[in-house]
Amino acid sequence: MTTDLPLSGVRVIDLTRILSGPFCSMLLGDLGAEVVKIEAPEGDPVRKQGHIVRGLSWYFAAFNRNKKSVALNLRDPEGVAVLERLLAGADILTENFRPGVLERMGLTDARLREINPDLIVVSVNGYGSTGPYADRPAFDFIAQAMSGFMATNGTPETGPLRSAPPITDLVAGLYAALGAVAALRGRESGGSAQRVEASMMMSMMSMMAYLSSNALATGHDPVPTGNDHPIASPYGLFRTADGDIAVAPSTETIVRRFMREIGLERLLDDPRFGNNEMRLRHRLELNALIDEALANGTQDEWIARLNEAGVPCGRIQTMTEALADPQVAAQDMVLRVPDERYGEVAMTGFPVKFSETPLQVRNVTPQLGADGKATLLAAGLSCDEIDLLIEKGVLGP
Repeated sequence: MTTDLPLSGVRVIDLTRILSGPFCSMLLGDLGAEVVKIEAPEGDPVRKQGHIVRGLSWYFAAFNRNKKSVALNLRDPEGVAVLERLLAGADILTENFRPGVLERMGLTDARLREINPDLIVVSVNGYGSTGPYADRPAFDFIAQAMSGFMATNGTPETGPLRSAPPITDLVAGLYAALGAVAALRGRESGGSAQRVEASMMMSMMSMMAYLSSNALATGHDPVPTGNDHPIASPYGLFRTADGDIAVAPSTETIVRRFMREIGLERLLDDPRFGNNEMRLRHRLELNALIDEALANGTQDEWIARLNEAGVPCGRIQTMTEALADPQVAAQDMVLRVPDERYGEVAMTGFPVKFSETPLQVRNVTPQLGADGKATLLAAGLSCDEIDLLIEKGVLGP
């Protein structure tokens, strides 16, 4: 194995806070980049959110591992001047301000090019930097609502439903990290440094798959179908003798395997169920017949039988059950990392696996401002200059 991670040697100055931007910069840090998180003197608000264990928000730790922290007052012109010194030696700037905030700080595109012509600027925002909503404040719930996602989630009886996790934050952060890596590759291949942007609303819309495709093709809104699949049947939750199981026969071949295994293959010769279009029309009838057949076995029995037959199937797990699942353990997706300040900290692991450069938690979470002096010394400031900045309240101690 090699010791260098994929982004070793890449330096990121991170102005993001809350979730979408910190998720992006954490992904870059996980891949080996040196990420310097610039925080307001009071710190990222997420430091005080979620469950606090021994003084640490595990929610904050889950999205800010593998980073350093510099507490810098960017409302002070001297703070902005320090930031410019840091940007001069950086590869990437990440930010998730509303469009126009950097410009009001004096960091226009022209100024950033003057400071560092090789700097890649990665922006995560609500709606994009152009268009009638560019200046609106955004939050995950609003992006879920406006992207069409909530209208397709739930059922006609429940009405629109949000996703429990902040999915638009996460998708936008993921796209931003992908864009950052692509921009780095382009720059290394001789191209110019460029601005990369990912917005929460547009990122979510790109994930709507067959829902948006069908709406574009027909001009009609998809009907929310809850746990049933909008374009496939049978597909969803079915009742066994001791509880529900999730079954996903996504092709005609798998549908036949499923129906054969549960003793209902004959129904595929019934005109009501002979093809997917007809099964969608008669979904309630078919689901009732499947529930009746599955009532002859338990969850565990059917999960074993159906997976053995090549039919994707599983149980509905609670969050704690999923975290304790043996497959999750085998994939190292729950990490328990010792830390001298906070004791053992548990967090989700790395979903992307590298054969030669496995990812690791190099820093559980940065203490607010703990890396300020060292970072500024490395940027060329003297000890006297740094002490004066601390005295003025520009730099956190």
